[in-house]
Amino acid sequence: MNQRALMDSSENIIETMIEFARCSKLHRIIVAGSKSLHHMLELHSRGYNRVATAACYGLRRGRYDVGFLDWRLQQITALEAKLSWLAPLLAPTSVLVIWLDASELNEHRKLGSILERLGFRVEAGTRCEHGVAISARRRDAIQTTIAA
Repeated sequence: MNQRALMDSSENIIETMIEFARCSKLHRIIVAGSKSLHHMLELHSRGYNRVATAACYGLRRGRYDVGFLDWRLQQITALEAKLSWLAPLLAPTSVLVIWLDASELNEHRKLGSILERLGFRVEAGTRCEHGVAISARRRDAIQTTIAA
């Protein structure tokens, strides 16, 4: 794959993730995964300035409105550990968007049970040219929003 195709792929992924998360430029966003630095820079170039990567120090629990996790070319078995690390950083009403390879569709079924164990429910999913995007929210997010 040439450099331009990689850039187009990354831009499409970020665009899909922004749409799925329904995030604004005021939201605090945390990006994780092997391309997190690249995605952070892409978001900054689009005007999303409240973005941190998993590599940042001093990340505070419950602070982030949106979590983006690019899990392409990664083992699904390691996904639960990454999500267990990421989930406490997200606010109670936040949205989590996960990008996975489309080639391992059978493995993606495990994602639903992983998210359930961590207290999330899948809201939506879509299959694209470059993979599968899934958005999830905490199961109790609706009650938290109603109570507020």
